[in-house]
Amino acid sequence: MQTEKEKLSILSEMIAFAKVNNKIKETEYDFLFSVAQQLEVSKKTFDSLFTQNVEHIILKSQSERIVQFHRLLLLMNVDDQQEMIEIKRIHDIGLKMGLPPGAIQQVLAIMHKYPNKIVPPDLLIAIFKAHYN
Repeated sequence: MQTEKEKLSILSEMIAFAKVNNKIKETEYDFLFSVAQQLEVSKKTFDSLFTQNVEHIILKSQSERIVQFHRLLLLMNVDDQQEMIEIKRIHDIGLKMGLPPGAIQQVLAIMHKYPNKIVPPDLLIAIFKAHYN
């Protein structure tokens, strides 16, 4: 179970990622808000994250980091457009999370093989497991 600080950090990181191209599209906002709802963060608190800074907390477990990477991947593809700046940024975020570089690159390469570039969660987990063994 994640603390309130961790939840706000997760959302803040995602909002910053969505802002990488200097604007947030409606589809991105809707996706971000759905994540906020899953994390049980109120709309008021969620909306405040667009203007306030929140302490960045590194997620403790590897599985939480992989889930966050997957959320970012889904966010990047929610509008069916990927810009090089987004791909570079998600790669850098994955590295900062301590995820294996080879796994990150493999996920970013294979996402184009799937409808809406959504990598199935079981495949994503298998890729990361293979890089940890």
